[in-house]
Amino acid sequence: MSNAWQPSGWRKPTPGLGIAEQLARAGEHVAVPKTRAFVAVKRVGAYIGLKAGDMMLLDTLGAFTQAQDWDAGRRPIVWASNAYLMEQTGFSLSALKRHARRLAEIGVISFKDSPNGKRWGRRDAEGRIVEAYGFDLSPLSARAEEFEELHAELRAERERCQRLKRQITVARRMIRARIEAAVSGALRGPWAQFTGLFEELLDRLPRRHEASEQLTRLLTWFRELQERVEAAFLKASEVVQPVENTLETKEQSSETSQELDPREIISDPHILITNQLNPVTRNSSENENDDAVVHNARPQDQVDKDLEEWVAEVSKKPATLDLPTLMQACPEFASWAHNMGGFLRDWSDLHRIAGQLRPMIGVSEHAWNVAQDRLGKHVATAALALVFEKHCAGEVSSPNGYLRGMVIKAVAGELHLERSFYGRLSGQAA
Repeated sequence: MSNAWQPSGWRKPTPGLGIAEQLARAGEHVAVPKTRAFVAVKRVGAYIGLKAGDMMLLDTLGAFTQAQDWDAGRRPIVWASNAYLMEQTGFSLSALKRHARRLAEIGVISFKDSPNGKRWGRRDAEGRIVEAYGFDLSPLSARAEEFEELHAELRAERERCQRLKRQITVARRMIRARIEAAVSGALRGPWAQFTGLFEELLDRLPRRHEASEQLTRLLTWFRELQERVEAAFLKASEVVQPVENTLETKEQSSETSQELDPREIISDPHILITNQLNPVTRNSSENENDDAVVHNARPQDQVDKDLEEWVAEVSKKPATLDLPTLMQACPEFASWAHNMGGFLRDWSDLHRIAGQLRPMIGVSEHAWNVAQDRLGKHVATAALALVFEKHCAGEVSSPNGYLRGMVIKAVAGELHLERSFYGRLSGQAA
């Protein structure tokens, strides 16, 4: 097969080919090692428009050159035949020409044609090219520094985009958690409007690559919506909380008009959200009154059954850990729990709020269900509070995995949550 690129050796001139020739002349005056030149172009190849086939041909041409061809004052020219290049790449002749043309138009190689249009060359005794016509790779030397700077810019842009996407994810989770908590709590507010705005923003999230400028605008919109949602939520909570407190006072003053939970027969601490470490304990007369009311309200066999269930459940509570201690050791979690749940009376209330806060830190529903099943609701709630606090403090990067690890430790009998909570209290006091 003939080595002729075209029968006449001529090709239609284009601006791209003219620029490639200028780059080849510039590359002749710089010394760039072949490895550096090829690493630089491969890092930005997709960005500047090179296809996989283009890179394969470029690698094949590069393998034909020698180290001294890349010295200053020389040009790395390849005069391999079409048959050789087709054999090495598996391309047809038309595909070979197409890839070579794109490499030249993009400006990573140049064509150095002989008078008769054939590719040929020869080296001296020391292996240096004396005369050659074919594919000139000198543009790679001229553009190596340009490609390296471009790669640095692309890497910085990629890091900016990743950071912005993380911030958008945090804002998105918080908005969703607030709206879901408001709707489930039947709070008054424009939640349908907020949901519509939220879904509209979700539709604008990039499916593929998006520039940091666009992500910055999206983050601004998400944060503005987050502020509006949080303001509406807090306003609605302030209205609901006094009503809850009033209702609770009325309930406490009319014990005979309600059916008490048999679990309250036991002298458990009555847990409130306070800054004190020691819970308020009910006295024995309260226990006796509760006992009388319960026995009047329920049959004895039902009371016994409920007591058995309570004993099974309370056995899973965190040892020597009360709710005020948990809340004081985890102030960030306590703040979110109070804002979302208002007045928290006991572990059941906190367990409900923990389930609402779970998605905000990326804990999956499956991991949360496994934790509740293996640890019990109370221990799982305490564990999630600790994970939430550590994640907010930057101590845990993967809350989902961390919670799973705590479950594994608990199964092995190596989980000691109370130590973690009292350790955090000690750190706050230091």
